[in-house]
Amino acid sequence: MTAAPPLTNEEELCWLALRMVPGLGTRRIGQLLDRLRSPQAIFRASQSELEAAGVMGALARSISSGCSFEDGASQQQKLREAGAQLITLGDARYPDQLRSIFDPPPVLFARGRIELLSSIAVGVVGTRHPTPYGVAAAERVSGDLARAGVTIISGMARGIDTAAHKAALAAEGATIAVLGCGVDIVYPSENRKLAAEIAVKGLILSEFPMESAAFPQNFPIRNRIISGLSCGILVVEGAQYSGSAITARLAIDQGREVFAVPGNITSKMSWGPNLLIKQGAKLVQDWNDVVVDLPQAAQRRLIDQGRQRIMDQGLADSPETSGGAEASQSPARNEAGQLNEPNQQVARRVLANLKADQAVHLDALVDSVENASPSEIIAALFELEILGLAKQLPGRNFVKVW
Repeated sequence: MTAAPPLTNEEELCWLALRMVPGLGTRRIGQLLDRLRSPQAIFRASQSELEAAGVMGALARSISSGCSFEDGASQQQKLREAGAQLITLGDARYPDQLRSIFDPPPVLFARGRIELLSSIAVGVVGTRHPTPYGVAAAERVSGDLARAGVTIISGMARGIDTAAHKAALAAEGATIAVLGCGVDIVYPSENRKLAAEIAVKGLILSEFPMESAAFPQNFPIRNRIISGLSCGILVVEGAQYSGSAITARLAIDQGREVFAVPGNITSKMSWGPNLLIKQGAKLVQDWNDVVVDLPQAAQRRLIDQGRQRIMDQGLADSPETSGGAEASQSPARNEAGQLNEPNQQVARRVLANLKADQAVHLDALVDSVENASPSEIIAALFELEILGLAKQLPGRNFVKVW
C-alpha cells in the first residue's frame, strides 16, 4: 500500500473498529484491504460484497453491521489517555521492513519516539532465566551496538530482553520494546520503571489493542514484529525450542540475518544459540561481528551517523569545519557501497597514525594525517571502528585494535 497523509479522527476510528471486529485476524484484514483498499470501504461494503471478498457467514454480518465501532471509539479514547498513537499500514510512518513481511500487523499502537521505526535496528532476544554470562554478553553487545547508532529491539521480558534494553539506555542509545500486551500495560510488572524510561527515550510498540492482557499465545505472535523491524536477530542464551528460537526462525523466513553468542556446551541455556551457529548463524563475540554483516545501505547510514556524532562532540565548531561545504558531505563510495580508493587511502593513513598501546586524540589525528580534511578523517575513523580496526575511547580519543 502507498503511504498516505496523517489520519483524520474518522479514519483512525475506522481502522480501530476494523481491528476490533471479533474473529477478524491479521491475514483476513490484509486480504480485505487488498480487495477494498480502505477500512471505510470495508465497512461500506454489503454482506454479499464481503462474502465475495472471502469473508463468510457471521463474520461478514458482523462487519457490515458496524457493531465494532463502539469498541473502536473506546480504543480511541484510551489512546488519547495513554498519550499513544496509532500507526496504520497506510501511514507514511509505518516501517517498510515490517510492511514487507508475510503478515504485517494492520495497526500498531505506539508510545514514545515514533521516528525510531525508520532507524537501523537489531533484535536482541534470549532466555528469561539467563546465566550471569548471558546477561553480561547481552549488556556488552547491546550497549556497544547502541553506541554505534543501532537501535536495540527486544520484548521487555525478564532476563536477556531486560538486559538489552537497559544496556541500550545506559549507552544513551535507542531501544524499542515490542509487547505481547497493550502499550498501556506493563508486563512483567517489575519492569515498570524500565517501561517508563523507554516510553520517554525509546519506543513502546504493540499490535494488541489498549488494555490487552499479556496472554501466553501473544508472545510468539509479537516475535514476528521484533524480527520484521530488524536487520538481524541476535540470540543470547535460550533452550533449543525457546521463544528466541522461534524468533530466529521467523527472521530466516523474513530474509533477516541471524546472529548468536556462543555459550558453555554444558549449559542448557546455550543449546539454542550453539545449535543456530551449527546451522549457519553468525558467531558473535563483539558488536563488530554484527555490524559487518548488516546490509551495505545500513552500514553507510551508521558511518554517516557516527561521523556526525563525532562532529557534534566539538569538531563542528572548529575553524576547519564550521561553515565549510566539505564537512557536510558523506565519504565517496562506489556502487558496491565500498569506500572509493581516495577514501581507502585516508583510512590507511589514519590507521597508521593510531597506536595500540596509547590513545590518540582526534585533534592530533587531524594535525598528523596529511592531505585529508577533518570530515574525511572522521568518516575514516568510524569506518575503521565498524571493521574492528579502531576503537573510540571517552574524550574523542582513539586506539588501534589488534
